[in-house]
Amino acid sequence: MKRNKQYPRIVCIGGGTGLSVLLRGLKKFPVEITAIVTVADDGGSSGRLRNDLQMPPPGDIRNVLIAMADTEPLLEKVFQHRFQNGNGLAGHNLGNLMIAAMQEITGDFTTAIKELSRVLAINGRVFPASEQDVVLLAEMIDGSIVKGESQIPKAGKKIRRVFLHPPSPKPQEEAIEAIREADGIVVGPGSLYTSILPNLLVKGMADEIRKSNACKIYICNIMTQHGETDRFSASDHIRVIYDHVGPDLFDFTLLNNEVPPSFLKERYASSQQNMVLPDVEEIMRLGCHPLMDNLLLYRSLVRHDAYRISKHILRIVRGRLREFQGV
Repeated sequence: MKRNKQYPRIVCIGGGTGLSVLLRGLKKFPVEITAIVTVADDGGSSGRLRNDLQMPPPGDIRNVLIAMADTEPLLEKVFQHRFQNGNGLAGHNLGNLMIAAMQEITGDFTTAIKELSRVLAINGRVFPASEQDVVLLAEMIDGSIVKGESQIPKAGKKIRRVFLHPPSPKPQEEAIEAIREADGIVVGPGSLYTSILPNLLVKGMADEIRKSNACKIYICNIMTQHGETDRFSASDHIRVIYDHVGPDLFDFTLLNNEVPPSFLKERYASSQQNMVLPDVEEIMRLGCHPLMDNLLLYRSLVRHDAYRISKHILRIVRGRLREFQGV
């Protein structure tokens, strides 16, 4: 991608559905986007390819590539197609297989992502947080250890901490360089323990974010996640991150203050999920400036309004740039 020095440089860090939703909105604005994506997934097609080929899991990378792509809807459907039949093929996603094939052709996971980025004409850059084969583990309150990103929410126990094996895996160098050059760094939304923290636990990642002169923004989830953040408030999310990687990571937190309609609240409550309460005073005690708005977008599921969030991100980052320029 050709760099445009006039556009704010925004680094988005996360994984899962939350990061993809954000990127679909942000790519519509005049910004330079770099996505740094977790590689701790071990379930489904990604987990099978990871075990069979000893490669980083491609699933979250695939979703981010599609979210940032400027391509025909049919090509997106093909890239996201999941095979229903076939011995050894059923359950695999075509996009995952394409990433795996490109890695074998190029000999390198990051190069494979770059080549597919060109094929899909993506609006930005995508890097894995690390190229190492990392496993996410969780220590529960009762002292038990649960292995695997896909297994942690299923354990039915309160999480004390998560950690990576091997400890402190080496970061992807271009991802670190993007953080150093960023005007804005956005973390979230996404599963706190299984999408956000696996990125921040990569060696040097949190320290580079903390040292950066960029404006650092945390986008808090709208709903709690059963098995990870049951009964969590917004400040609980930030406190868990700080407990894992140290304080003073974020300048701002974007919070939803709109209550979902009753039929959606009941649907989520049946899955033991509730709205994340925006406890602004506690957030301020953590040294983070809370910004609240109606960030809700819903049909059958609750999602963030990516367009409105993107406008907030640009307003915050441009304000910080004007401060540095003395305007």
